[in-house]
Amino acid sequence: MKYQSQKVAYAYFMVAMGLFAIQVLGGLLAGWIYVWPNTLSELLPFNIVRMLHTNALIVWLLLGFFGAAYYLVPEESERELFSVKLAYIQLAILVVGTLGAVGSYLVGIHGGREFLEQPLWVKFGILVAAVIFLVNISLTVLAGRKTAITNILLMGLWLLSLLWIFAFINPDNLSLDKMYWWFVVHLWVEATWELVMAAILGYLMLKLTGVDREVVEKWLYVIVALALFSGILGTGHHFFWIGTPGYWQWIGSIFSTLEVIPFFAMMSFAFIMVWKGRKNHPNKAALLWSLGASTVAFFGAGVWGFLHTLHGVNYYTHGTQITAAHGHLAFYGAYVAMNLAMFTYAMPQLKNRDPYNQVLNMASFWLMTGGMAFMTFVLTFAGTIQTHMQRIVGDYFMDVQDQLGLFYLMRLGSGAVVVLGALLFIYATVVVRREVIKPGPVAVPGE
Repeated sequence: MKYQSQKVAYAYFMVAMGLFAIQVLGGLLAGWIYVWPNTLSELLPFNIVRMLHTNALIVWLLLGFFGAAYYLVPEESERELFSVKLAYIQLAILVVGTLGAVGSYLVGIHGGREFLEQPLWVKFGILVAAVIFLVNISLTVLAGRKTAITNILLMGLWLLSLLWIFAFINPDNLSLDKMYWWFVVHLWVEATWELVMAAILGYLMLKLTGVDREVVEKWLYVIVALALFSGILGTGHHFFWIGTPGYWQWIGSIFSTLEVIPFFAMMSFAFIMVWKGRKNHPNKAALLWSLGASTVAFFGAGVWGFLHTLHGVNYYTHGTQITAAHGHLAFYGAYVAMNLAMFTYAMPQLKNRDPYNQVLNMASFWLMTGGMAFMTFVLTFAGTIQTHMQRIVGDYFMDVQDQLGLFYLMRLGSGAVVVLGALLFIYATVVVRREVIKPGPVAVPGE
């Protein structure tokens, strides 16, 4: 760590990991309710559990992005942050907003729009925090060295924050409502967040492999161009059945098919950088997470997204467990694993220690990745059966759910493995084992 202001990232990473634990435990509870539906049905209904699970995911990922920016921007810009105090104020606003949202959900107060359930005052708080962040980071970058990594990171975070304005627009017309809703949800996770992911991956490859900056930058600009070209019009695959004109079926199908390409490019980029790299970096766990993130993102966001993105297929599969399979693997690979890669790289330096607990950290990678892969396969099979029985044969929804009980039980088991991996990661990253100093040979006087 070269700059003192980078230490602000530590607070963001710690809060993010706390929310990460809450998020996966909430997911495990949701999986339990799928198997035993009456669990906590009056005290904590399923819709609230799911709300906590998805909202905690979004907030901790954003905190990870903000922390990553506060860590890498000073190093890339070769200067201290514009204001450390503003960074802590921003974190305080986000923590208060998160607690306020959770409290309101638990008493049944929420906006009702999936992923955007936050009360209005919380939405404003998030907007204020985003503005503080943009001012802080932008002034830091403008006063220092400009690189492709900071340019792409800033573009992604500026667009991310501006798109949040659509969260305030809630028209009475349901088609318009869903269209603006997808402007936030899709254009976050399938456009602007991809830029943030690419910037963080580029930074990690630069540090872990020793490849020339020029090579990394060329790759990054190609990936970003592909992500924006496919992602913006790829929003159309969410417009198939919400009352928009029929031409969106073709635009959405064609451009969402192309969304596979930037994820394949990111995976290729990571492996080629390692192959060409000259540096034998001691932090093997961070390298494992970086390669794993780009690989799983390609399969989760790219391949599993492609499986049901064409409108002729989506007509039958939309809203089934196939959607859940794609969502889980895509989010885990593209954003969860990438944040965890950054945590793994930065935390030892923030604590002023060499990489530690690497074996436990890498074990957590295989537990989480294996558990998520198994969950994805299970949900894919469940969704295929559900599609046939419910959408083709025409069986009743609850009758079909009864037939999927075994798959939900296996999903619960795989979720438990993911939770175990997540808790192991937090332990390996936060808790430092004390070194046992073995006594050396005792010198005998006169020898």
